[in-house]
Amino acid sequence: MNTIAINNKSIDNFLGFLYKLDIDSKKRLIIKLTESIDGSTKKDKNLKSLFGSWIDNRESDMIIKEIKDSRL
Repeated sequence: MNTIAINNKSIDNFLGFLYKLDIDSKKRLIIKLTESIDGSTKKDKNLKSLFGSWIDNRESDMIIKEIKDSRL
C-alpha cells in the first residue's frame, strides 16, 4: 500500500476540520487510525472462501417455496 507524507500545515488544516466533528465521529476516527497503525484491521477474505455447497436439512422444494414466499 502506498503512503502519503504530509507537512505540519496540512495536518493543521485537517485538524481544523476534525475539531468540528461530534464526539462519536472522533472516537470512530481514532479507532480507525489506531487500527491502521497497529495493523489489527481485518484481512480481506479470499474470494474462493465464499464458494461452497449449501448446507441445509430441508428439501430443495421447501427452500424454493420459502424463497418465493418471501418475495410477496
